[in-house]
Amino acid sequence: MSDLQSALAQLDPLADAPAQLHEILRLGLDNLPLPGSGATLKRWQALALAAGHSLSLAKLYEGHTDALAILAELAEPGESAESVWAVTTPRAGVWGVWAAEAAHSRVTITPGQGTAVQLNGIKCWCSGAQTLSHGLLTAWHADGQGPQLVCVAMHQPGVGVSSAAWHAVGMAGSASVDVSFSQADAHRVGEIGAYLSRPGFWQGGAGVAACWYGGAMGLGMALQRALIESPPAARGAFRLAALGKIDLALHGTAAVLREAAQWIDDNPLGDASAVALRARLAAENCAKTVLDETGRALGAAAFCRNARFARAAADLPVFVRQSHAERDFVALAERTISHGGAPWRF
Repeated sequence: MSDLQSALAQLDPLADAPAQLHEILRLGLDNLPLPGSGATLKRWQALALAAGHSLSLAKLYEGHTDALAILAELAEPGESAESVWAVTTPRAGVWGVWAAEAAHSRVTITPGQGTAVQLNGIKCWCSGAQTLSHGLLTAWHADGQGPQLVCVAMHQPGVGVSSAAWHAVGMAGSASVDVSFSQADAHRVGEIGAYLSRPGFWQGGAGVAACWYGGAMGLGMALQRALIESPPAARGAFRLAALGKIDLALHGTAAVLREAAQWIDDNPLGDASAVALRARLAAENCAKTVLDETGRALGAAAFCRNARFARAAADLPVFVRQSHAERDFVALAERTISHGGAPWRF
């Protein structure tokens, strides 16, 4: 953890996010503990550190480390000479995971020999696709079966990248572009539906909450620094109250994340959906509180004269929209009902 922290301290948080990611990977700092391996909290702490530095970097770093975890969970080294592990070594590349399904486009699969397939169609929301070497993405068979996870090398004739639809201000550095496939060579990873049914799906989803938390923590620390640097008489009760609210929100969410990480380590093959939903919703609510309180306490100057604060404040609301809002509350409530008992005792 200290190595990652030291590396981040040497990087400009406003610099190109892919370049920062490549530097972190050059130093070998993507070798995070796998979810459910007994050190899930350390994994999430690394993601939070990256997010506190730069949310666009964290988006790409989380995607790359998630890809390595998925491959470790689903790929079968002895499957055949054409297996995904024979085609490419994960550590040799820079990876992304693209599983969002747009209503108007879908990537389809044409089966080949062994695990080999060809891809056709457009995949939206492919963060970092312009600069990554490989992608893991969900695709669909011609008969509608899916999703099927596939891995694809990005640098080949059948792959095209377009940023024409990417107009983001917040999270601009993550460049979630559209990727078009035309008879692009790829390989199946796991069975149909395995991407969603594996234990790591919800474990990874909870890890995203650690990124949201890290972004909120970075903004909270901006207010803390401002108050530390102010004479006690000039701090003001209003700004102190704002920091108190932020402290409560961050401590509460940290407790939820620690409990979630411990549950996952204790139940590595269990259904972590309720745990993950709780962690994500807690982190989202925390982010909203911190954004509101820091903005009110620091005023327009922080948004207009502090480039790092302004970037983080623009990025965080976009990143947390990976949440499914009220649908996630409904899903959590349904799990609470189905489990019964008194889940809130301590």
